[in-house]
Amino acid sequence: MSAFAVGKNVIQVETGIYGIKENHRLLEYDASGYGLDFTLRWGLFMEKLELIADIQYQNEDFTTPYSSIKKSALKQTVLGAKYLIYDPFKNYEKKVNIYSWKANQAFNWHQLIPAVSVFAGANFTMADNPYSFSPYADISPKIMLITQNHLGDGSWVFVTNIIADYVTTDYPSYGYVLTLTKGFSDKWSGFVENQGFKSDFYSDAIVRGGAAYLLNNDMQIDASISTNFKDTPTVLYGGVGFSWRYDANYKEVRMSLDNTGNKKSKSQKKAEKKNKKRKEALENTL
Repeated sequence: MSAFAVGKNVIQVETGIYGIKENHRLLEYDASGYGLDFTLRWGLFMEKLELIADIQYQNEDFTTPYSSIKKSALKQTVLGAKYLIYDPFKNYEKKVNIYSWKANQAFNWHQLIPAVSVFAGANFTMADNPYSFSPYADISPKIMLITQNHLGDGSWVFVTNIIADYVTTDYPSYGYVLTLTKGFSDKWSGFVENQGFKSDFYSDAIVRGGAAYLLNNDMQIDASISTNFKDTPTVLYGGVGFSWRYDANYKEVRMSLDNTGNKKSKSQKKAEKKNKKRKEALENTL
């Protein structure tokens, strides 16, 4: 999950299909099947706020030496909101030294300051869900701390998610996601990712890689593959996705800046407006 919201009045849909294959050496089971992901992101009230619905459906065949079970249910249903706490680009403009090429090529320490967001939401688990660790319907919190850095010339993006999930249940889960993305052109980008989570119910570390292609300003396709390094169980996922953005009602946010690059105060704006009216009145009398 990135730190920045999609924008006020913007709706973004991210969906995809994936295949799964698992094998557990000790418990001697095999699992294979497919799943569907659906994420709805809606920028509401302000640029910094975004409402999120994250839903995952999974269908798989679960086979042991003694039985065969078919699982089919919503594996995840999360509703919540994300808010941007700090934006390092706000009121910041990189200054160019016209007298020194070396100064312009020096390392920009400002890029180490991340954008910071928080996410708060809830898991909604239905009764008798085969993917749940509890046989009862339940609502449990999910919270996240999100950071995002734009590195180098801006084509490198590093995102960190620190996650606390199911925190009020008997099996709270704590984890992280580290994602490094590189833009190769205006259309192509690639990423590598490491995801880890730990709980008394299930713990794992997963590596993931993939690429995305921008079809136009509002549509994108992507593909990825994921695996882990243990055999209790081994995990192999592969999937393709599609993203679509609707921004017809979006109005670009512009900040008034003075000659020094600083944001103008309300009193400055008011004074400039009054002077403009005086100038117009004077011109009309000439």
